[in-house]
Amino acid sequence: QVRLVESGGALVQPGGSLRLACTAYGSVFAIYNMVWRRQSPGKQHEVVAIMTRDGDTTYTDPAKGRFTISRTDANNTAHLQMNSLKPEDTAVYSCLFFVADYNGGRQTPYWGQGTQVTVSS
Repeated sequence: QVRLVESGGALVQPGGSLRLACTAYGSVFAIYNMVWRRQSPGKQHEVVAIMTRDGDTTYTDPAKGRFTISRTDANNTAHLQMNSLKPEDTAVYSCLFFVADYNGGRQTPYWGQGTQVTVSS
């Protein structure tokens, strides 16, 4: 079994920055796509950024130019650097990893519980 744990959420003023982390614990052989997503009150989950195992990145419009996703496979960790934060970025941010628990194993999706980011003055 695999467990994802996010950290780094906080209350920050508009224009500020935060760096979120998500680490996978448990039976991890390899992590393929790492995904950051968020959910604001009353809204559905929204993908923010994706990073493949090869390092290719995809950002959705809210994140372009302000957020940067990165990964450290040695630590089974993904980061999301968020700059120029706006009140509309307020949400619970969570990660989604596609994990193989052995060589040649199928990719299984795992979700974290999320970390709260609040942007307010």
